[in-house]
Amino acid sequence: MKNLLKLIGLIFICFLPGIIGGFFTANNLYPWFSLLTKPSFNPPSWIFSPVWTVLYTLMGISLFLVLKADSSKNKTRGVIFFAIQLILNGLWSIVFFGLHKILLALVVIVALLAFIILSMIEFYKISKSAVYILVPYLIWVSFASVLNFSLYLLNR
Repeated sequence: MKNLLKLIGLIFICFLPGIIGGFFTANNLYPWFSLLTKPSFNPPSWIFSPVWTVLYTLMGISLFLVLKADSSKNKTRGVIFFAIQLILNGLWSIVFFGLHKILLALVVIVALLAFIILSMIEFYKISKSAVYILVPYLIWVSFASVLNFSLYLLNR
């Protein structure tokens, strides 16, 4: 029961950037985002909520696996990198949707990618399963980076 509560708490923590970012996103989809020129591969808006629900859940599970792993392993760097990427994750929505700064959001998402990779490198030393669980997140943020870059090029 204690582990289940810890898992639920960690998943909730991973949802916080989405909850915070959601306030900025919801208020700026219309008219600002809807008026941007979008690339042909821009996904439909409805896809983002289910994808992020799965990704935030997987992130929480990954963090749980690292934290419950053998306590003799040094987890500090990985957890710090993970916390930084969570902050960058939420910051991206604020910068992109809240401030309408597409280029600055691109800088944020590149930093986010870097800290996801750094988290994965550190997590690999502790729990390989925790890293494999983060692969969909890495792929989605990589795609989002290309999308962000394309939006910048099309809307300078």
